[in-house]
Formats: sequence, C-alpha cells, structure tokens
Amino acid sequence: MKIKIPQHANYIIKTLQHYGYEAYIVGGCVRDAVLNKEPADWDITTSAKPLQIKSIFQKTVDTGLKHGTVTVLMEKEPFEVTTYRIDGEYEDHRRPNEVRFTTSLEEDLKRRDFTINAMAYNDTDGLVDLFGGMDDLNRKRIRCVGHPDDRFDEDALRMLRAIRFAAQLGFEIEEPTMDAIRRKYMFLKDISAERVQVELTKLLVSEHPEKLKIAYELGMTGIFLPEFDAMMDTPQHNPHHKYNVGDHTIEAVKRIPADKVLRLAALLHDVGKPDTRTTDPEGIDHFYDHYKVSSEKSEEILRRLKYDNHTIKAVYHLIEWHDFRWDDESYAGMAKVRRMISKVGLEYFGPLLTLQRADILGQSSYLQEQKLTVLDQVEAIYQEVKKNHDCLTVKDLNIDGVTLMRNGIPAGKRMGIILEKLLDMVIEEPKLNQRAVLLELAKKINEVIIYS
Repeated sequence: MKIKIPQHANYIIKTLQHYGYEAYIVGGCVRDAVLNKEPADWDITTSAKPLQIKSIFQKTVDTGLKHGTVTVLMEKEPFEVTTYRIDGEYEDHRRPNEVRFTTSLEEDLKRRDFTINAMAYNDTDGLVDLFGGMDDLNRKRIRCVGHPDDRFDEDALRMLRAIRFAAQLGFEIEEPTMDAIRRKYMFLKDISAERVQVELTKLLVSEHPEKLKIAYELGMTGIFLPEFDAMMDTPQHNPHHKYNVGDHTIEAVKRIPADKVLRLAALLHDVGKPDTRTTDPEGIDHFYDHYKVSSEKSEEILRRLKYDNHTIKAVYHLIEWHDFRWDDESYAGMAKVRRMISKVGLEYFGPLLTLQRADILGQSSYLQEQKLTVLDQVEAIYQEVKKNHDCLTVKDLNIDGVTLMRNGIPAGKRMGIILEKLLDMVIEEPKLNQRAVLLELAKKINEVIIYS
C-alpha cells in the first residue's frame, strides 16, 4: 500500500531517519488516507526524544514536552511530532499518572484507542498494522486495541469517541466493545465538559448523527445529556406525530444540514416537551409553550457543556421561534414574512426555515404536505425580500435621528416611537421608504403623539 504523504511531513520523517531514528505518520491520518479521505492533520511518531527532535529542526514549539510532543514548523505549517511512549497507571479515567518514553513502535501503538487508529506508515516500511486495523476498516468495524475494559479505564471519553467514529465513518461498534461501554459508561462523569462537548459536536455534524441513539441505549447520555433520556421517555399521542419526543428529535437532526448550530438547535428544539406535556380528555397530548421552556433549557444545557456564547445565543434564538405556525389562518403573504424577518432577524431567518422544515419532516404525514407547501411559499418570499434589500430594521430606514431633530422632533423616547412606527409602515409598504415621504409621515406621527 502506498500513501502519499505531504512534502513537509515526509521531509520531517526522512530527516529523522537520516539521523538514525524511526519515524512514521500515525493514527487518524493513516486511517483517513486509507479511506481516501483528506486528513485534517498529519501526526508523526518517532523513536527520537523531544530534545533530540528540537536539536534536529530549526523551528519548533514545545507543545507538550512532558508527554513527548514537539510541534515542528515547516514554512509556518505545524506538524506534531511525538516520541514513542508508554502510559503509566490511570486512576481518574482521564490521564496517566506518568508517561515513559520507549524505542518500541509496538508499545506506542498498543496504548491507542481503536485498531483503526493504531496504524503507522512511512515510505520505507509501508503500512505497520499490528492490531488488525485494516481488517476492521474493511469490515467497517470499531474495535478497541487489546481489551476494551482497559482502554476505557484509561480514558472514559473513548466510549463516546467510539460512537463518534461510528457516526463519522458509518461503521458499527463490535459487540465486546459495546459490552465494555455498558459496564463502564458511568465513568464519563469523570470527563470534563469541554472534552465531551468536542466529541458530541463531531458526532452531531457527522454523516450519521442518528448514532447518538446508541449513546442513549448504552447509558452514556444519562451522564452528559440526561434531558435526552427524558425526551426518549416522553410519548406524543398527537395526530401531528408518530414518534416519541426523542425519536422525533433524531429524525429532525438527520434531516437538517451538518452545521453545528443547526444540528444543536434540532437536537434541543423540543427539549422542553417532557416538562410541558398535558393530555386532554380525548387522550391527545399537548405541549403548550414548549418552545419557551426548550429555549431556556437549551441555554442551560449548552452552558453546562461549555459551548461558546455565539453558539448558545444562536441556538436559543432559533428554538425560541421554531414553533411559529405558518398556517393558512395566520399566513398573510409578503408583509407577514417581512414582519417576521424583522422580528427574528435576517441573519437567523434562513436557518429558522431550515429548522422548521426538518421539524416537519420528522413528524407524521398528517397535514405534512400542506405545511411544507406553505413553508416553500415563505421561503420564496424570504428570497425575494433579500433580493430586493427590503427595509427590515430602523437602520434600514432612509431617514435618521439627525434629520428628525432638524425638523423639530426631539431626541429620546418620542423619537424612538416615531422610528418604530415608520418601520412598521415601511415593512407593510416598502415604497414608503423615501426620505421626503418618511419625513412627512414622521411629522404627522409626532403631532398625533403631542395631541394624544
């Protein structure tokens, strides 16, 4: 097998070999290259110790000397070069008590998580596959290196990583590895929220986000996302639904583009339903104002998982508006859509429609075609509003506060009221957004306020 190693990475390997050391690309980049995927990083493992690596290359960064990692810069491009190592005892399911360097590639590879990530390669020796990684790639199987209990005792996050790799690659997890997760899942409580968040995000934006349900079935979500377990336990006896809340959520996540904010919004859009479920005398379930509870709970969950403020704000905002009904009774054409875009914000309106579509597609067939038809009409109007650069905010008005003050309208609360009324009129009729017209309208509004 021949893997085309990037020029700079290959230079580092050959330079280390020139000085008498072993060196290989290793881990995920080998896996991805074998699968004809473009690796995100090209990590290198070597028998050279950190100080020896630093003495060979001119530009290096001490990324983690204690753990054997030096970043070598090649024309400002970074490559992590790590010494073969043996991990000491693990006591906290997160990190080894100590790291010892070794000259054995086999010892280094056997400490890795899964067989598909425990392969190494260089042009001299070809593929080094000591634990059946190629066979598992061909079988589309996730399998631990050695005994899975040992690997999960070393780092409990590996259990969630198993689900993440299965989701990214479309693989299945072998049964002994699954059994070990069933025995060890509770140790995820020892893992930091930041590390869990990284794996959860990668899982959600993968090609198979529905594999999150495996994490639920194995007990893991009960540790880091217990709200999902409550959703799985909440039925929806309602003509609009055919799944419980959790399964409906999975269907919505599957049907939305692989974007972090969109998939988190789909994951949490109904997280408030377990708290708002009521059943009427006919046995029909209702979830009144669940969007309010869901948006609030989404903020709580995302903060707990240490997501950034921008993501939290965007997800909250989309969930807050996701249940707005574009039905025949409330739907009123272009002005209605412009008004909603103004309320929701142009930045969020397109993603909101995407979330609403995924939500509908995860429901029953009852009125589904009608809902999608109306949503298509709203989408078409939204695109026209964008194309026409219609006025949607006070800043878009062709008049400003300075002009109003020069014409006798004082700054302050009254001016704010006048500008909002002008915006409301322009949203209803965009042709009014002309400086002279707006000034006359402003004067009339001002008179009404004075004499009212």
